[in-house]
Amino acid sequence: MRKELVINTLEEFKTLLADGAYHKDITFQNINLKDQQISADKFKRCTLTFLGCELDKDLEVELIHDGALILPDYNELPYNPYRASLYTWQELEKVIEKGRTKDLNIYEHFSETRFSPSINESLWQRIHDHAVDHALRELLGARSKGDYELKVVGFMGGHGTLRTDLFFSKTAYTAKAITEHGYFVASGGGPGIMEAANLGAYFAGKSDQALAEAIRKLSFAPHYTDDGYMEIAKEVLHEFPEGQESLAIPTWFYGHEPSNVFASHIAKYFSNSIREDTLLAICLHGIVYAPGSAGTTQEIFMDAAQNHYATFGYISPMVFLGRQRYEMDTMLFPVLKQLSNQKAYQRLLMLTDDPEEVVHFIEKNPPIKV
Repeated sequence: MRKELVINTLEEFKTLLADGAYHKDITFQNINLKDQQISADKFKRCTLTFLGCELDKDLEVELIHDGALILPDYNELPYNPYRASLYTWQELEKVIEKGRTKDLNIYEHFSETRFSPSINESLWQRIHDHAVDHALRELLGARSKGDYELKVVGFMGGHGTLRTDLFFSKTAYTAKAITEHGYFVASGGGPGIMEAANLGAYFAGKSDQALAEAIRKLSFAPHYTDDGYMEIAKEVLHEFPEGQESLAIPTWFYGHEPSNVFASHIAKYFSNSIREDTLLAICLHGIVYAPGSAGTTQEIFMDAAQNHYATFGYISPMVFLGRQRYEMDTMLFPVLKQLSNQKAYQRLLMLTDDPEEVVHFIEKNPPIKV
C-alpha cells in the first residue's frame, strides 16, 4: 500500500532511511539535511517536497532535476510558514524585543498588508495556515471517514462577555463538566465566552470551588481591554498548575484580541474564513452557544448549514445556553426549529439555562453519520 509521510525531525528522517516501506509522497519540514545522504534509489518514484529545509547546494540541484519541490526558508518573516506543530500561549507571549511579544509582532506584520497583501505574502500565509491545518489534524487524530479520535465539543459566544457575567461562569462550569465526561473542548481562542470555555476545561478534575476562586480572581480585570487582564490570567495558572488540555482556534484577523492562556493547544490562523469553517467542522460532538452578538449569530447559521446539508458527512448537536437570548430576545432558536423542519438535525437542537442539561444532551446525542 502506498503511504504518504511528513518528516519533521532529523530522527524521523534517519528512521525513514532505515525502514523498507514505500511511500508515495514524502514532505520534509524545517530539517537541517546538510551532510545527509539522500539516495535516489531510496526515493525512486516518490514525490518529494522540502519545506524550509537546509540542503547542500549540489544535492538541491539534483533533487530539483529529479522533480522535487523545494521551498526555501525565509527568515525575514516574523512567523514560520512551515511549522510542524500548533502554538502554545507561552510561544505567542514570548517577548522578542523591546517588550513586544511574538504574537504582537506577527499581528502588526499582518496588519500592514491585511487588505491587499503581495503575492508572496499571501502564499506564505496560506502555507502557514496549511501547516496549522495539518498539525490540527494530527492533534485530533483525523480519520479517513471524516471523524476524529478526540471527541470535540465547541463553545461559542460573545468575545466581549465580562468575566463577571453570569454566562461566563455558566460556560466555564459547562466546559469543565464536558471535559470531565471525556470530551475535548474547543473555542475560538479569544476573550469572553471563549476564555470561559478553555478556563473550564483547564479546571476539569479540580473542585468547583477551585474554579469559583479562579473566576473571582479573574473578575478584578473583567474586560480584555482592562489593565492587568493577561497578568491575572497567568497568576491563576500559577496558583492552579497542571490543568487539563483544550484547544483554541484564534486568528490574527482579530489580533487586537488577546489569545487566552487557558488552552494548551492554539491553532492560530491568518485566514478568518478558514478558521471559522475549521472550528465548526471539527466539533462533531456538538457546539454550545452562549449569548453572543453578530459573530456568534453568523457561526450559528454556518453550523446550521453544515448540519442542513451534512457538509462534512455528519450532523451534530447544537445546544443553546441561554433561553432569554435565544428564545425571547432574538428568536434564533425558533427560527432554527423552523429551518430544520423534517431534517434529521432538528432533534439535535436543544435550548436550556442549565449546564447539567447541556452535558446530558451531548452524551445522549452523538453525531450522526450521513
